Amino acid sequence: MKAEIIAVGSELLTPDRLDTNSLFLTEELNTIGIEVLRKTVVGDDRDLLAEAFRDALNRVPLIISCGGLGPTEDDLTRETVADLLGRKLRRNDEILRYIEGRFRSLGREMPEVNVRQAMVPEGAEILENSRGTAPGLWLEDGGRALVLLPGPPRELKPLFREQVLPRLERRASGVRMHSRELRVTGLGESHVEQRILPIYKRFPEVKTTILAAPGETQIHLRFWTEDGAHAKKILDEIVQGFEIALADRIFSQDGRALEEVVAEQLTLNNATIAAAESCTGGLLAQRLTSIAGSSSYFLGGVVCYSNELKTAWADVPAEMIAAKGAVSPEVAVALAEGIRRRVGSTLGVGITGIAGPGGGSDEKPVGTVHVAISHAGGIKERGARFPGDRESIRWQASQIALDLVRVHFLYNSQNAAISSAKRG
Repeated sequence: MKAEIIAVGSELLTPDRLDTNSLFLTEELNTIGIEVLRKTVVGDDRDLLAEAFRDALNRVPLIISCGGLGPTEDDLTRETVADLLGRKLRRNDEILRYIEGRFRSLGREMPEVNVRQAMVPEGAEILENSRGTAPGLWLEDGGRALVLLPGPPRELKPLFREQVLPRLERRASGVRMHSRELRVTGLGESHVEQRILPIYKRFPEVKTTILAAPGETQIHLRFWTEDGAHAKKILDEIVQGFEIALADRIFSQDGRALEEVVAEQLTLNNATIAAAESCTGGLLAQRLTSIAGSSSYFLGGVVCYSNELKTAWADVPAEMIAAKGAVSPEVAVALAEGIRRRVGSTLGVGITGIAGPGGGSDEKPVGTVHVAISHAGGIKERGARFPGDRESIRWQASQIALDLVRVHFLYNSQNAAISSAKRG
């Protein structure tokens, strides 16, 4: 089954309000095999709203709207849909009594404008809203279904799950969406596309989407079918091809963030980590400690922005900073080694760079970053120059740091396996 979502409200067309309802509804619909073809945001304009519903009715058998069911003059959804379907609005006294009761329970008298929320298009099924005054409505017309839901998420979500989802499950076919989400670091969107295009082009039945994000590229695979075993076989084949094409650049095949992958590796290897950060200002520590149970592997860190504190807190030689500059491979390595020795962790991470917008030079422009990890077996340093604003540069620097840790464990594991095989 195909569906469209219409989000109603002029506030959604401003930078002050985000339409999170559509994200929730899409996930819920996909779970039961309903594919969302289009999402539309419409302001509180009756003509535009009527056009959105009319067009959607010509395309799909299911339309779900959210918002525009309140008591004020700018809440136009129920009236617009009633007119579009040629149905009269009639007052439902049961709904009216419920609304009056909600106001009485709060010690208030119901304003007359709330009577509008008790007006129901002929033939509509009422979807009770125990968390607000606006009931939802289910209408059918010529084999098509329209579901009108209140806008506040705290009302919409439980109403949808309790009353709409069971109805849709009875109508849904056996088709389900089978998906994979791979995340890649160290390669931009175009480079990923170039490597994997010949692979996914062989499977036109699978929808492949490549998305760029700061410090990573995401690959989304979606396959709509009734045959789950076939879907698994096809998706496995595609992913295996991607693994060959992208090698160690794939850090997640289940949508996990890089900090989650690194946390798992630190835990599995009984390893600990500490960080000495300059330009990232504690962002790496924040990401590492955002995972539950991080106290088992994250021992601590310092934000040593000034040159003096790089020396005092991470033992970076002052003469090194004077000779090489605070933003240099040598200082990144010294930060990593210094914090590891100070804290006594398995791994130490050092980050230094120029996040901007000022502070750059011809030799070291804004976006220049150096990251290093230190461990008992040696040191690894990586330098980069990132485009973007201050926030983006800082995020990408923390991403490099996490990736260095991930790759460290990846190759340690591979080397251990090779050594074991040779001994065998």
